[in-house]
Amino acid sequence: MTKRTFSFLCFFLMLFHVNAVLSYSAEPDSQAKFYLGPEDVLEIAVWKDEDLTKQAVVRPDGKISFPLIGDVVAQGRTVEELRQAVEDKVKAFVPDAPVTVMVVQVRSPKVYVIGEVANPGLYIMGETLRVMQALAMAGGTTPFAKENDILIIRQENSHQKTFRFKYTQVADGKDLDQNIYLKPGDTVVVP
Repeated sequence: MTKRTFSFLCFFLMLFHVNAVLSYSAEPDSQAKFYLGPEDVLEIAVWKDEDLTKQAVVRPDGKISFPLIGDVVAQGRTVEELRQAVEDKVKAFVPDAPVTVMVVQVRSPKVYVIGEVANPGLYIMGETLRVMQALAMAGGTTPFAKENDILIIRQENSHQKTFRFKYTQVADGKDLDQNIYLKPGDTVVVP
């Protein structure tokens, strides 16, 4: 093998590896943004005004309360969208005052894992999760679990959808398409 052929082969393998890493780490577009939801804790501050600096918890109705402006919808908005909405309302009372919004504690994107797992319960999605990751957070399945009858229940608008999940197939590296990204509010049921 010539030096030139070896160099070309090394370059090709490096390019293939970089492409594989980028493809593997890519997340779905719908999961790329963080949307605020109930129980998220925020710190909202109007520049140079201590009376207009406070922590707010997103209520179950999806709103926060803030001095001067009252209630503002936070649920379903990004941090930047909420910051802009608060700033627009505050301008009526404090012109040209920049507003900052910071997430102090993330509590809203939750998934539920119930049934035959070591630690059933509610889990905060600190990042995007797939079904296998949620099962791992719950400590894995118990010896009594029907691993090939797992269901994911998702509320979409006014109806529920279900997805089947066969643990042993995914664990064996087969039919990986069923290892879907979970959405906030999903329930993983392990019978």
